[in-house]
Formats: sequence, structure tokens, C-alpha cells
Amino acid sequence: MLNYVSIKNFAKDNDLTVLVGEEYLDNKRIYVSDISRPGLELTGYFDYYPHERIQLFGMTEISFANQLTPDERLNVFTKMCTESTPVFLISRDLTPPKELIEAAEKNKMPVLISKLPTTRLSSVITDYLDYKLAERQSIHGVLVDIYGTGILLTGNSGIGKSETALELVQRGHRLIADDRVDVFQQDEKTIVGEAPSILKHLLEIRGIGIVDVMNLFGVGAVRQSTPISLIVNLENWDPKASYDRLGSADDYQTIFDVDVPKMTIPVKVGRNLSIIIEVAAMNFRAKNLGFDATKVFENQLTELIEQNKQDNQGDVN
Repeated sequence: MLNYVSIKNFAKDNDLTVLVGEEYLDNKRIYVSDISRPGLELTGYFDYYPHERIQLFGMTEISFANQLTPDERLNVFTKMCTESTPVFLISRDLTPPKELIEAAEKNKMPVLISKLPTTRLSSVITDYLDYKLAERQSIHGVLVDIYGTGILLTGNSGIGKSETALELVQRGHRLIADDRVDVFQQDEKTIVGEAPSILKHLLEIRGIGIVDVMNLFGVGAVRQSTPISLIVNLENWDPKASYDRLGSADDYQTIFDVDVPKMTIPVKVGRNLSIIIEVAAMNFRAKNLGFDATKVFENQLTELIEQNKQDNQGDVN
């Protein structure tokens, strides 16, 4: 099923004034985030008219339309009012031509108006629609913000994800979602996670039940959403398994079209997971800034080996 945004919600969320078509707001829907500024259409060229997009009129479009004859304007605006065209949007509080209003009323097309400049308005509604229309999926896990880095904790049920998140909150970090994380792709490199509406600010601790993190720890202990920078998979310690000890192994989990870095941390009695994950987040940030402890160790090891070779050669000579 395609995601959509009703024109009613679109107008409300973006502080837009309804100029025409209040009664049509519930029936008209937006399915794409692309926006059209109908320059060619005003000249009468409709071969590739993007009828499914919001039609945005700025100073350029309105001033050009005012140079047409009334019949030409009415003809062009009527052609633009297709059944799948969601809305006419006017920027800068401009006064639209009366023929635009006439065509919109006749074809049951809503007309909205904004005070924002055209470029700014285009940017705002594109970001809004990208968020609202993005494909989403749910991942079982806990999402926390550690020093501004979004960490997704995954692992089998009962491994201790929620308890670890609670301790991280006590250490001053922020909870985004517990148990189920809704994720969507923001752009080519970014996956964003958020909590489902029913689970916002809530954390389930076995033996205690549901706790409201915001009420217990304050608004600074929660966050609505965050880009997911690192996935930390918790698994029970297996003495026969081989775990990465140097941090040189590169592992990823693909979410939509984005490869998100992933590491596995074994869970064992006596290990303080919250501190380990906190350090993992700090180390991940350091790597992104160009400070890689693993490479430092490898370089120092290489230098030591070379020095030993030189010393051995000197002894032979």
C-alpha cells in the first residue's frame, strides 16, 4: 500500500492557509515528494506535465501568468487541474490570477498559500514529504543516543538490551525506542530510527514492567528520532566462538539501501555492557574523526618488527 499525506494534514502541519477548496482537503492526497514549478506548462507545453506533484507557484510563475490573456490563463490552469494533481500552492502571500481560482473551483482543486519565500517553502515541504512518505520497516531492538551517536542494540529476547539501555539513560544518554524501532531511509547514506507512537518514551524492564523514561528521568533522557550510526549485536558468550579482539573486522547490516556498520559484543556475567557500549560509541566517533586505535597499534607493531629485524641483522654482522 502506498504511503500518502492528505492535503488537510499537509496544510495543518506546514501552517498553510486554505484559499480555495476547504471541502476537498480530505479527498486529495499527496503520493510523491517531488515538487513541480509549472514554467513550461504556463507556455502551453503539457507533453511531460508531472500532474501527480504539488504545483508550486512563486513570483516567476505568477508574474509570467499575468502577462497572458485571460483566456490563455484559464485554458492553462484548467489543463493543470487533473484528477491526480493534489494541490496548487502559492508562495510569498502572492495574489493568484482570478483564472487560477476559477479553474480550481470548477475542478475541485484545493489552493493553499504560504508566507514563505518560494525556495524556502520548496525545501521545507520536500523535507516534510520525504519524511512522511518514506518507506518504513520495524526492527526488533533498542535505539539509544550516546554522545550524539545513534546506537541500535540488537540480539535475542532476554539478552539484556532494555536493562543496558536503562543504565545508559542513568549515565546521561538518551532513549529513542525500546523493543521495536521503526526505521526509514532519509537519503543515500542515512537510516533514521524512531519509536512507534504507542511506545514513545517507554521502556520494559522484566520484573518491574513498563516505565516512562521521560517522567522518571526528565525530557533530557529521551529523543524522538536519530540517525543510526552503529548496530551493536549482543549475543551470549560462546567459549568456542572467535571474537574480534583488535577491532579490525568490518561488518555491516544492510537496511534498505544503506550498509550500517555492525559489531558483535558477547554477553557474559561480570561484563558491564553499558560501559562497553558507551566506549564502543566513543571509539566509533573517534574513527570517523580519523583516530583509529587499531591502526595505531598495527603501525607500532610493524615498527617494532622492523626494529627487531634491524637489531638481528646488526648482531649477525
